[in-house]
Amino acid sequence: MIQTPGFLYTVIAFVLVIGPLVFVHELGHYLAGRLFGVKADEFSIGFGREVFGVTDKRGTRWKFGWMPLGGYVKFAGDMDASSKPDPEWLALPAEERARTFQAKPIWQRAIIVAAGPITNFLVAIAILMGFAISYGDLRTPAVIGSIQPGSPAASAGLRQGDKIVALAGRPIGTFEDMVRFVQIRPGQSVRVDFVRDAAPKGVTLTIGTHVERDRFGNEPKIGRIGIGRAAATLVPVSLIEAPAVAVRQTGSILRMMGDVIGQIVSGRRSVKELGGPLSIAKVSGEQMALGTSSFVFLIALVSINLGFINLLPVPVLDGGHLLFYAIEAVRRRPLEAQVQEWAFRGGLAAVLALMVMVTFNDLGTLGLWNKLGIQLAGLIG
Repeated sequence: MIQTPGFLYTVIAFVLVIGPLVFVHELGHYLAGRLFGVKADEFSIGFGREVFGVTDKRGTRWKFGWMPLGGYVKFAGDMDASSKPDPEWLALPAEERARTFQAKPIWQRAIIVAAGPITNFLVAIAILMGFAISYGDLRTPAVIGSIQPGSPAASAGLRQGDKIVALAGRPIGTFEDMVRFVQIRPGQSVRVDFVRDAAPKGVTLTIGTHVERDRFGNEPKIGRIGIGRAAATLVPVSLIEAPAVAVRQTGSILRMMGDVIGQIVSGRRSVKELGGPLSIAKVSGEQMALGTSSFVFLIALVSINLGFINLLPVPVLDGGHLLFYAIEAVRRRPLEAQVQEWAFRGGLAAVLALMVMVTFNDLGTLGLWNKLGIQLAGLIG
């Protein structure tokens, strides 16, 4: 029986995930700006027309926009919310000009821009630290404990007791590393390097595709090769060890994200699998229904996603600004204003196109297109 959390429950869950993460992202920019003496004109959660706001004693307008799908900090010297440089900052009195974003050296501007994504990563690391301390760290050796008959592993000749050391040339340290690698590559052919009786060996197999249907009706395609772990090893994690464990786990999640994007770019994974705000809202409601631990872990995943996406070298995103600063550092002068303008326009167009595409995908995932097709077929018939 398919269960759904309900519309209101889903909306509340989505707000509880996105709202705080957008706030801490922008707070990272804001605090880094204050550290270097840059005045913030606006701190907004959401875009578009202001719904509510207050102005503090420093002259910063803290506000909420009517479209709550992001946020921004507009520093003095910025033309708009995308932090395009305003040429008029040069005409300001010296004291005011010194407090603008554009007046700061490249390294300070880079830190201010990078502070947002870094804050998202720090939030995720803090959450994963809490999980590691509470539940321990699973460090099961990548040794085959069992093999499912007729599975890809069995067909390739793998045996119980074999130790997997690499998949497609990527070193494998634990059974969990192997699971993360395999589950996002259903249907792909990979080389498996392993050790049997102290002798290194290698085979090539095609990862199987397993479709699971959860209680919410989702049917994700998961890669499997049909092996079981030898014995689970759950290691207690101390407060001192927790940061290293959390950073390692964050790195593994980032690698998986990079792998998935690489698969989409190379055509090995369909762009239809890309999700947007509606998908995040749906998953937020589902994970909140599953319990606090699942919901908090989702917050960590979304926070890592926000940090990762914002570091992509696309103009209007933080990574695009960092790319401009890198070019400026090499050239010893900023890119021409016209070049930056067209780059920002292109970046904005690309982001908007992506938003339209993922929204289209989201509506398909929610079954809208199937329902419309059925209705049209009924009208035609």
